[in-house]
Amino acid sequence: MFGKKSNRKYLSLKETWEKRGKDLQDNLWAKHGESLHFLFDNAKQFAFGSLAGITLLASSGNVSLSVPIVSAHTRHSNQEDLDKSISLVLDLSSKLPTEVRPFLPFEEKGITEALSTRLGAPVASELQGIRLNTNYGYIGQEQHLYRYPGDSLQDHFENVEDELVYKDFGVAPGLGAWGYFAPSKDTFTNKDKLREKYYIAVQTFLSPGFDENVGQYSTFFKYRKMLIVNSQNGRAMVVDIADSGPSPWTGKQFGGSPAVMHYLERVDGSQKGPVLIFFIDDPEDRIPLGPIEI
Repeated sequence: MFGKKSNRKYLSLKETWEKRGKDLQDNLWAKHGESLHFLFDNAKQFAFGSLAGITLLASSGNVSLSVPIVSAHTRHSNQEDLDKSISLVLDLSSKLPTEVRPFLPFEEKGITEALSTRLGAPVASELQGIRLNTNYGYIGQEQHLYRYPGDSLQDHFENVEDELVYKDFGVAPGLGAWGYFAPSKDTFTNKDKLREKYYIAVQTFLSPGFDENVGQYSTFFKYRKMLIVNSQNGRAMVVDIADSGPSPWTGKQFGGSPAVMHYLERVDGSQKGPVLIFFIDDPEDRIPLGPIEI
């Protein structure tokens, strides 16, 4: 039987571990609170199973966050269908700066390496000596684009569901940066359709070296394949650049088509939110446009 002295030691140790556990949880929410709130608010199935799991998540960036910790009683049943988006959110949260800004070299390297591994193809901030003005910025809602002469808003919808979701965004009054996607309806292809459906706008005019190489940069950016990631919910898409903008005064660095914004769940009250955007080096065009799990 333990004596009073042993009991006091036990209580002291218990209090010490309880305080450490609370400190670690506070540290976790301080570092990853925004991402975790987003996941919980969207009913993601995520569980922290033990103090060891919290210790791992709250520790320094030297510890990989690529695999979420789940409780022991759910690990076996959920291992095979573990949500990749949660893993991606935690992986990125250990690498992203606390504010939305251009990356420092070491941040850029860590993020592109992680995304390249997950995608299974090179993801880069620079391609052919060209780079964007930033790879981490706010994205705003864009409209549909006219795809060929005589195109209409109604022609954009494949079914009633599409119409209900996307019709209110309308069609931009002008053409995209490179004009129509096809010269006529008769020559309009499925590839053209996907290019408009999954398009983004980037500030091509702010890319380093643009003013000195307008023609070269215009050719390079036209329908350039990109990876876009909502770092707060782990949703990712392969998209293409089909327009230039938005203007700097908007406070946004990117724009997304109705389909892009809808899938990324980036249509919030302010119509903007942070995303990651990088080049995909896919010269043989093997990676299709659209949603992708990485």
